[in-house]
Amino acid sequence: MTRGARPETERLGLLLARHGAIANSRLRQALSSIALSPRHGITLTHLAGTGSMTQQRLLDVLRVDPSVLVTLLNELENEGLVQRRRDPADRRRHIVEITPAGSAVLKQVETAVDHVERDLFADLDAEQLGQLHSLLNRVRTSVNDPACVED
Repeated sequence: MTRGARPETERLGLLLARHGAIANSRLRQALSSIALSPRHGITLTHLAGTGSMTQQRLLDVLRVDPSVLVTLLNELENEGLVQRRRDPADRRRHIVEITPAGSAVLKQVETAVDHVERDLFADLDAEQLGQLHSLLNRVRTSVNDPACVED
């Protein structure tokens, strides 16, 4: 290591990967009690926040591969948490909406995520959390990345 260089464990990409893996693991564990993944939780959150929307619009909002979205919606629909129906104005489009059961489960998702976030970010104040959120939203990633097809 050259003078002034960071050890490999402090390289930003490696540090972000380590913290991301830990956060993902903790979220998956917290959501496993309700048999959902983080992507299920994100999908329910968006539908609850915006109301019904076309499947194409949901695809644009979630920024996932179409096959990933279809799998997510199939799983959520099989559990009665979302409902898809044909758009009466254009029968080629599907409208997706959260069901009352999905709204009830979403409360459990929010509780689980709140618990994980309180633990992960306990040493950050509100301003620092805002900065972290802003910076992470600027990190250049792509929905075409192979990691985006994982559940």
